[in-house]
Amino acid sequence: MAITEREYDAATARGETTQLAFPSVIDVRYNKRTARLVFTMTTDVHIAVRLADIRGLENVDSADLVDPQISPSGLGVHFPKADVDIYIPSLLEACLGLQRWLAAQRGKAGGSARTPAKADAARANGKRGGRPRIVVPAAGQPPITARSTTTPRPGKKAA
Repeated sequence: MAITEREYDAATARGETTQLAFPSVIDVRYNKRTARLVFTMTTDVHIAVRLADIRGLENVDSADLVDPQISPSGLGVHFPKADVDIYIPSLLEACLGLQRWLAAQRGKAGGSARTPAKADAARANGKRGGRPRIVVPAAGQPPITARSTTTPRPGKKAA
């Protein structure tokens, strides 16, 4: 079966999209003490997964988990002695809930961004009062916000 240039280009585009959407694996090791595979990602995130949670590795002996081979793309890991392959995007999706994980990564990147739009939004929020100030309480009392001092608590008189 011959692959057409069009099919090749489509497959290449899918691969590039996947490569951009997922972090790659740069190291894999088996932790005997916890009986988990630990994947180190390019984002410096370490993911530890129980063997029982990976199809094909439920009943594998730990001696068969030596010398894992990481694919050139970093999206796959092969264990030659166990003859098991792990596709990292599927692992992330199954173990972490892909949508939740991606949202967290995007939120982390957005929260650390310093853009003119974000600075303008912070200034506008400041004009509306911004965050409430912390009032230093008397010794032994918990801190309270300035806004909460304007309304007396039930059964208490206003200061």
